[in-house]
Amino acid sequence: MAKERILIVDDEEDLLELLKYNLNREGYKVVSASSGEQCLQKAASEKPDLIVLDLMLPGIDGLEVTKILKNDSKTQHIPIIMLTAKGEEADIVAGLELGADDYITKPFSPRILIARVRAVIRRKDKSKKDDDLEIIQVHDIVINPRKREILAKDKPVDLTFTEFQLLCYLAKRPGWVFTRFQIVDAVHGDDYPVTDRSVDVQIVGLRKKLGLCGKYIETVRGVGYRFRENP
Repeated sequence: MAKERILIVDDEEDLLELLKYNLNREGYKVVSASSGEQCLQKAASEKPDLIVLDLMLPGIDGLEVTKILKNDSKTQHIPIIMLTAKGEEADIVAGLELGADDYITKPFSPRILIARVRAVIRRKDKSKKDDDLEIIQVHDIVINPRKREILAKDKPVDLTFTEFQLLCYLAKRPGWVFTRFQIVDAVHGDDYPVTDRSVDVQIVGLRKKLGLCGKYIETVRGVGYRFRENP
């Protein structure tokens, strides 16, 4: 039986009750909030294992909440599943760029939500258990999967979960070209519903954070991306 603590954030009382009911039934411990301000307070005090966050909130909206959480060392490790309005691709891309891990468009079925929650928690747990992964050193980049640390030209780089997984995937196979669909499958699993554009956004953000080392991630026009084989 699941025992993870999940913080659900939405200003619709009926939806909060529905989410509570279904997550409780699956064995999760549920904490709720109805505003961005409450979310930030409870994320700090309750230390949830995952946050289900509506983007359309009174006061501080979901995107701003995501930004604040991901810029705080005490909360940046908490996975976030965004709840978005149908067709709001710009918000989805912005949320993923800020470090959110997944998204669900309203309306959605509780079964879909539970499946996404399980998938995100499974990825989080897997990242903690990959102790057999060796340090990856390629060009000026050193990746320590056990500690989830990155050094680029001897300087630490702070990456989101998705950015870290993406960099590991490319850096382990210098010279190999991967399509966007291959990258999505490797980083998020076969059923992760992400657009080509959001993969591109993740790459842009990763290059920016890597600074001069960002040049090692090359775009292969019409195909996808690869990690440069030679410096």
